[in-house]
Order: sequence, then structure tokens, then C-alpha cells
Amino acid sequence: MTTIAVFGSQPYDEHFFNLMNAEKNFGFSFKFIKENLTEKTALLAKGEEVVCAFVNDTVNAKVIDMLHSNGTRLLALRCAGFNNVDLKAAEGKIQVVRVPAYSPYAVAEYALGLMLASNRHICQARQRTREGNFSLHGLIGFDMHEKTIGVIGTGKIAKVLIQLLSGFNVHILAYDIYPDENFAQKFGVKYTTPDEIFKHSDIITLHCPLTPESRHIINADAIAKMKPGVMLINTGRGPLIDTNALIDGLKKGIIGAAALDVYERESDYFYTDHSTEVMEDDNLARLLSFNNVIISSHQAFFTREALTNIATTTLENVRAYLEHKPLVNEVKVGM
Repeated sequence: MTTIAVFGSQPYDEHFFNLMNAEKNFGFSFKFIKENLTEKTALLAKGEEVVCAFVNDTVNAKVIDMLHSNGTRLLALRCAGFNNVDLKAAEGKIQVVRVPAYSPYAVAEYALGLMLASNRHICQARQRTREGNFSLHGLIGFDMHEKTIGVIGTGKIAKVLIQLLSGFNVHILAYDIYPDENFAQKFGVKYTTPDEIFKHSDIITLHCPLTPESRHIINADAIAKMKPGVMLINTGRGPLIDTNALIDGLKKGIIGAAALDVYERESDYFYTDHSTEVMEDDNLARLLSFNNVIISSHQAFFTREALTNIATTTLENVRAYLEHKPLVNEVKVGM
């Protein structure tokens, strides 16, 4: 029986992996490891041919070498992104597979929820009324009707979001290095440049993958071009935004609201309870101090449907590898 070493595991990972393993008769066993995969923890997978990792695990060249020397030959990512993996270092040593699509609806619906919650100050209103304060002062929002929304990256998630937004009668500006003109024509999307999106959008939402080119696509120069009061949504990857530039934009009032489900240094905090500790990340502490900022712990994907699909696809990837079948979800250098 093959054992899969699952790093960064949480109770919900254990539940859905065990459930799908039993329901679909995969026949695997699991070594659930709560710690993230790093240079310090890679030895915990010693002797295991298959390692499963998530978005905040560190799979650099040194980790790849450690895993390989200890017998690992397959890295099964239970996520779509693979920016945390040194694919060049893995080439010829460890094959890498991923879950390319688990539920675009989960993330798209969450992004829309962040827009509505930010615009209508729902989080502040809930906190006020729990304390007996029923004042409306400071809670004014705006009609989304006929506003302009800029969408950076138009993959599966963004396309679902655009379809959801069509019911609000908004104007959609989009940017993608591979524009889908047929989709754009069908849903009234106008492809343009990032600069035009920054200049004209009332809301900007990020859905592009993290690459060297997209890293800090939202930086000081980009923010300086934005409309005063613009709302910024990020359910993609934390490093798409330069956090220092974001804080400066909030202080200057250029950024009227920000809703972040991801953060540049989230691996130090997200998915674990730090409520009894002093926060050492000054930027994260500063962001949490703004009443016009919402931060959630990378939970946009977190639905029953998505977790079911993640577990199923991950285990199917492992089975295909063990049975020497084509790895349809393999990730290689240059992707």
C-alpha cells in the first residue's frame, strides 16, 4: 500500500482525503504532517515515494534535493498554482502534478462577496450592532450598477466572476496575455491594457497566476494611476500586490477599500491560530488596523465541492503515476 505524505495538513484535508480514498477505492494510506514543507521538515517524508504539498509549502531546489535523496519521486500539489515549486530543480528528479481546476465557482463567488462586503461595510456593521451601536455614520457605499470593474487575468475563475457580475449591469475592462475574444464578445468585456484598467476602474480584481512578470503588478506606479477611492480585490496570490505600496495607497486615500484573501508573507500566519501571539509582521498588523481593509485566510477555495474535487483529483494523479499512465495534470518547466 502506497503512503502519501501530506504536508501542511488540516482537519478538513484529513477528512476529505480519507473520505474520497474510501469512497473511490484508491487504497492509499496517509501520513498527515501538520507542519509546512520546508528545508527543516522535508526529512519527515523520508522513505515516502509520494509527497503532497499546498500553496504555502516551500519546494525550492534544496527541498527538492532532500526529497529526492530520501526516495520521493512524485510531488502532488493539491492546488492549481505552482509558483512555490522550483520546476527546474525538480526536472529529472521528481515529477510534479497539480489540481488545475477544483471549483472556479468557489473563488469567483467569494471574490464577489468581498466586493459587496467591502462596498457596503458589512463587516463593520456587524461589529457595531454586536456592540449595541446602530449608527449608519461612515457606512455609506455605492451602487455597483454601471460602475467599471477591471479584471486582471481572465481564466476560468475570472470568467465565472464576469458572468456573475453581468447581473449588476457593470462595465468590464479586462487584461490577459491570452485574451479570449469570443468570450469577451459574448459577455460585453473590453480587453485593454493594465494602465487603462488602473485609470478607469472603480473596482479592480486580480485573477492572474503569479509569474515573474505579474509579481507586484499592483505597485506604487500602478496605484498612482488609479481613480481615487478605487476598491482592490485579491483572491489570486499575495505577491501580485506590493504590500508597502498598498499601505501607502490606503494612507493617501487612493485605495478606498481593499479585500485580500491572500498576502505576500501569508505562509507565516495563514491556516494556523496566532491569536495568543504578538504579531511580528508589521505590514500585516498595519493592514489589519485599517477599517476599510478585509483580510481573510486564503479561504476563497473553501467549499465542500472544491475540497472534494481537490482530494479526488490529487488521488487520481497519484494513481496515474503509480500505474505508469499519462500524467494529464503534470507541471513542467516552461508552463
